[in-house]
Amino acid sequence: MSVYDLNSLEPLDPEWVEKRLSTYPFVQVDGVTNLRTLGYYPVSKGSGEGSGTMTRPHQLFRSAEVSGITDNGMTQLRELGVTKVFDLRSHTEIVKYNTPVPQIDGVEVVRVPVFEEEDYSPEVMARRFQLYASGKTEAFMELYSQILDNGGPAFTEILKHVRDRPEEGCLFHCTAGKDRTAVIAAILLSLAGVDDKAIASDYELTRVGREQVRNKILKRLAKEPIFAKNKDAALNMLTSRRETMLAFLDLLRDKYSSAEGYVQKFCGLSAEDVQTIRRNLVINTKV
Repeated sequence: MSVYDLNSLEPLDPEWVEKRLSTYPFVQVDGVTNLRTLGYYPVSKGSGEGSGTMTRPHQLFRSAEVSGITDNGMTQLRELGVTKVFDLRSHTEIVKYNTPVPQIDGVEVVRVPVFEEEDYSPEVMARRFQLYASGKTEAFMELYSQILDNGGPAFTEILKHVRDRPEEGCLFHCTAGKDRTAVIAAILLSLAGVDDKAIASDYELTRVGREQVRNKILKRLAKEPIFAKNKDAALNMLTSRRETMLAFLDLLRDKYSSAEGYVQKFCGLSAEDVQTIRRNLVINTKV
């Protein structure tokens, strides 16, 4: 297998993974995995800023959950300019996986769960795990539609931060930094004017970002009945294929009209807010 085959369910070459994690857009913060910046992406559409425009550096970061962050990691986070962390997880997840919200001096951690507690009933979770286990693009679209339909209030807080405090960096995360995190990352990058291929490339990198904790994740998933005797089903849950994100971006346009249409309808933001957010997400490197 090629070490670059991110669609494979087989383990990636560890030396290649370590090297890749040391390069853009990955960022090293001790005790946090799958952390990367959304800065420096070329903007090619809709910004109105012309050539030489890119997403603002040191503004937006995405990751897996941060409960394991070390003292040194907290220092690194502050050095990145992060002043606020948005936690998209539910209370149920935090308790189930024993991953409490950390206290980080100089950084405000805000809980903004995408799903309420009732969305974690055994029946709902069984259906959700069944969809993940299939690994099919259509199944992920059903899951991502659920995130869009429920995530408006959570995503609003992140969008308002960009609107009101563009100079202050923020980090947002769920448990794996894969699905809920990917949805709001895609919305933000789309609002900025980043093209679909670049957004899909960012999404695909979660396969690399989670590789070093692959065995830990599989051990956790093995406790769920649907995955206990079906390792391939568990591995399908770890996938982050380019075609999945490309399909999601089509879904965002077809079902929700666009990223702009979604944030106006589900986040209660005005057209003027959207324009302010778009301006705040980008910089012109030729100025």
